[in-house]
Amino acid sequence: MARGSRRAPSRRAASGSAASEHDDARAGRPAQNRELRARGKRTMRKLLDAGADVFAQRGYHAARVDDIVKLADTSHGTFYLYFANKEDLFRALALDVAEQMMQLAEGLPDVAPDDSGYAELRAWLERFGELYDHYGAVIGAWTEAEIGGSEFGRLGNDVLGEFTRVVAERIRAARPEGISATVASLAVVAMIERFNYYVLSRQVKVTRDAMLDTLAHVIHRGVFNGVDDVAAAS
Repeated sequence: MARGSRRAPSRRAASGSAASEHDDARAGRPAQNRELRARGKRTMRKLLDAGADVFAQRGYHAARVDDIVKLADTSHGTFYLYFANKEDLFRALALDVAEQMMQLAEGLPDVAPDDSGYAELRAWLERFGELYDHYGAVIGAWTEAEIGGSEFGRLGNDVLGEFTRVVAERIRAARPEGISATVASLAVVAMIERFNYYVLSRQVKVTRDAMLDTLAHVIHRGVFNGVDDVAAAS
């Protein structure tokens, strides 16, 4: 039975969704000890969203505060009211994405082997893709150890470890035969993270729907004992 696939949101749409769900953005060091009004929170969120875009476009090391304030359409003085430097802003982004990653992991339901399980798994993979669209630079820095042995690297290891543990629990609940839930969860997390990275960085040319359909089909059949009759996109 063929399914209609939802079109994945644009990067800006994903950004707006992330902002609307996390209006209480994490402040940098200069703003941590003062109460921000609504306008200040909007300004800080605008800087965080601009930072996420600049890190994605230029990479962590090449990104500059000047790039961030230009994209946010604000001033250097305003930037330093909220963040001490680009590392401080990246730290706030890292904590933000860590929280959202854990919420996403906990939101993965027990995946049934039928059509409904496939649909839930695909929807979950789509939410992962939206999160990766907005925070790919942060997640990529974690997985590629770009930030070395710093607190970012440690935070990334903790989050990815916990994310993998939750996925392993869901796999274990499906009682698959002949595979290790722990090993399978590592393979699933690596697969979905790298696939999103390759698509986002345009190293592979596939549509978002084709990616989601294929990932959902492979994971559902191979890990969750899926018996759906989905025809994966070629």
